[in-house]
Amino acid sequence: MNVLLATPSAHAIGAMLLTAAMFYGFVSGRARVEIISLLTISAIALGLYWFPLPGRSPTDGLKLAFEGFGHYALITICALMVLGRGLVTTGALEPAARLLTRVWRFNRQVGLLVTLLLAFGMSMMVNDTPVLVLMLPVMAAIAANGGMPASRTLIPVNSAVLIGGMSTTIGTSTNLLVVSIAGDLGLPPMSVFHFTPIVLLAALVALPFIWLVMPRLLPDNSVAAGHEPRRFIALLRLGETSVAHDLPWDQVAARLPADVEILADISAGRLPVRASHAALEETMRILGATAAPTWLMERLASGYATTGEDLIVAELAVTKDSPLVGRGVSSANVAELYNVAILGVHRAERPWIAPPVADAATKNPFDEGDILLVAGALAGIERMALAENMLVLDGAKELPRTSKAPLALAIMAAAVVPASFGLVPIAISALGGAIAMLVTGCVRFDRISRALSAKVVVLVAASIAIGRIVLESGAATWLSELIALGLQFLPPAGVLAAVMLFVTVLTNFASNTTAAAVGTPIAFSLGHQLAIPVEPLVLAVLFGCNLCYATPVAYQTNMLIMSAGDYRFRDYTRTGLPLVAIMVVTLSGLLVLRYGLY
Repeated sequence: MNVLLATPSAHAIGAMLLTAAMFYGFVSGRARVEIISLLTISAIALGLYWFPLPGRSPTDGLKLAFEGFGHYALITICALMVLGRGLVTTGALEPAARLLTRVWRFNRQVGLLVTLLLAFGMSMMVNDTPVLVLMLPVMAAIAANGGMPASRTLIPVNSAVLIGGMSTTIGTSTNLLVVSIAGDLGLPPMSVFHFTPIVLLAALVALPFIWLVMPRLLPDNSVAAGHEPRRFIALLRLGETSVAHDLPWDQVAARLPADVEILADISAGRLPVRASHAALEETMRILGATAAPTWLMERLASGYATTGEDLIVAELAVTKDSPLVGRGVSSANVAELYNVAILGVHRAERPWIAPPVADAATKNPFDEGDILLVAGALAGIERMALAENMLVLDGAKELPRTSKAPLALAIMAAAVVPASFGLVPIAISALGGAIAMLVTGCVRFDRISRALSAKVVVLVAASIAIGRIVLESGAATWLSELIALGLQFLPPAGVLAAVMLFVTVLTNFASNTTAAAVGTPIAFSLGHQLAIPVEPLVLAVLFGCNLCYATPVAYQTNMLIMSAGDYRFRDYTRTGLPLVAIMVVTLSGLLVLRYGLY
């Protein structure tokens, strides 16, 4: 190997700078993922149009930038999203959730073990997010009925889901992306269970830590343990007879519960506060105020008088694919659509983002992980949860299972089983299964936008484009030569562990799909530089992209459980870093044994 490293070309330097800018954009959180992804695609298209690659025409650059939208990997990922959505909306997985409740009643420790194994098994065939969407309200209900606090079970369950998703090519969209890019570069196709035995053995090593140790490293955030309950930001409307109009403010404030935080002075008869649900209700009683417009609360009361339906208060969590993401209280229009009032908003803790302003209850847009405190009839809340893709965490009954659940399971099996045996490419079987879900009504045509995530679509397309430009500009070759200089004296196990750890760092602080798109071509070049088979290096990249346990921003399911478990950033690092270390050491050793790299 040459000791001196050649200077990268101008195109290679540009590709690396663009990749770094894309990573920074994801980490900073200053712009939405979709915007950053589209800007990246635009930069590639315009850059290669005005400065084409050697021997290429300007239109070739346009094709490279936009071909990700028609790539078979993206088509497969979208089809699998529809399949997963069909299982969730038909309630096909709910019998497994009910089984969990019975096991937990028998023994808490056995219940946690069965929960971990069930979450692991389901995520092998269904994308990680739908599995966790199913598990979240189940774990909340188990905690409310005397099981372990949700704060001690959600991160372990999420870890089991992520490891299960790592074990098959269809477990996550990232796996499909890595396998597809590797196939484009010349690696032989991988079946659905090609690397499953490796992950199963690693899971056996990690499971005792997840089951027995991880819950002990997590806090008991339940109210029963003295932990502060969720605090909701609300905008109180003071009635004409409110004591706040007649008494000095210091006397009014002295009457309020101790944990009520006044966010700003009274303006136009409105008072923004932050308080727990119980303190919020007490504050409204004392002040003679409402947390929703007076006309709406009167309409809800008149509906109760007419129909006799009890009004309930429930907590609904905003998921990543909820239409409410990016919308505020006024633009959500839930009062007209579902006859439901939003009383307050619990913002998911994001220490890397500035705290909300005083009018956050009504003007700040909702984001993934936020929890809404809503009031209305049970039927209206259930309609809202279903239509807006939200999770009912408290106060409402589970949505009923539909008669199409067996059909959805049959379609999923028909799509996965032939691909598992290599009889049909997964792209074809998944697409056929998605069409069957739509035709049979398991997923409604007018709800297909709920199944498909625009963020995932543009992110995958941008990742494919960035991976292509990194490869074709020569950046992958140059980076692999640079990395090889530092790894040339390490044994194969050390090389695999270093590659896996490098990708793990990227995926925990940026996008795992982008880390996959950049890491896969580098793994190809690095294999040729160090004379190591390419396939184990590609699997090292694939595994590293899935080791996203150490930060809440590493993966969408991490953010989804943050508010539900009332977690802090340090909770992820305290439990995630040891798990990353266990998995890196175990997986790299198993890859050495599997491929005979002694």
